Amino acid sequence: MTVGVFGRGRLSDAAAIALAASGHRVLWRVGKGGAPGAVPDVVLDASSGCAVAEHAEWATMAGVDMVIATTGWDVPGLEPMVSGRIGVLVAPNLSLGAALLSRMAFLLGRYASLDEESDVAIVERHHRAKLDAPSGTAKSLAAAVIGACPRYTSWSLGSVSPNVISVASMRVGTDVGAHEILLSSRLESITVTHEAKSRELYGYGAVAALAWIRGREGVHGFDEMADELLESMLYADRESRSPARKRIAS
Repeated sequence: MTVGVFGRGRLSDAAAIALAASGHRVLWRVGKGGAPGAVPDVVLDASSGCAVAEHAEWATMAGVDMVIATTGWDVPGLEPMVSGRIGVLVAPNLSLGAALLSRMAFLLGRYASLDEESDVAIVERHHRAKLDAPSGTAKSLAAAVIGACPRYTSWSLGSVSPNVISVASMRVGTDVGAHEILLSSRLESITVTHEAKSRELYGYGAVAALAWIRGREGVHGFDEMADELLESMLYADRESRSPARKRIAS
């Protein structure tokens, strides 16, 4: 496939390398104020939140499916704008492992609902140049916990209260990105962590996301793509565990 990339930063670099290694062709990469070239098969927005609306409008007019892989943006009219014209995949984190972490956040939320005295907190760490805090992934993890544990109604940076998830956000060095969910009660604690070791992870995630959105319509979340892969992993051996097979094995 041919790809256009909005943005000239770290994610753009990682995506360009992964696309080339996967046999795809990047037609152009444009930074702030740059003009797109030839119309590609699909486009990746790896720029900044303030530019997403303009890029989404360009993709809609060009009839090109799009992956939005940046955070800190808000385009209220995005869905009606692209409906019936192109497909848009919103992916604040292009890691399938991070999507798996989101599902674990939901499970921890359900587990926390069994003990009203337990607390859930989220810690995220990124490189010093990342502007938004907390990260889009941290917000989605908090949303997963809130959806699973009725006593939680919101999240807040740092503050602690019975109905609010405490979120800690750090910007330090050149850390690629790490997210941690902590559950603590009187009798036990559970910690689940996901850490990206290299931006290469997001580059190959971008390749998978660009391939997935082609030919679809409307606005989709990265979770939809993750569901297709993770659900198949969870139930791939269901047939092998059927009673009939168990009798044969015994």
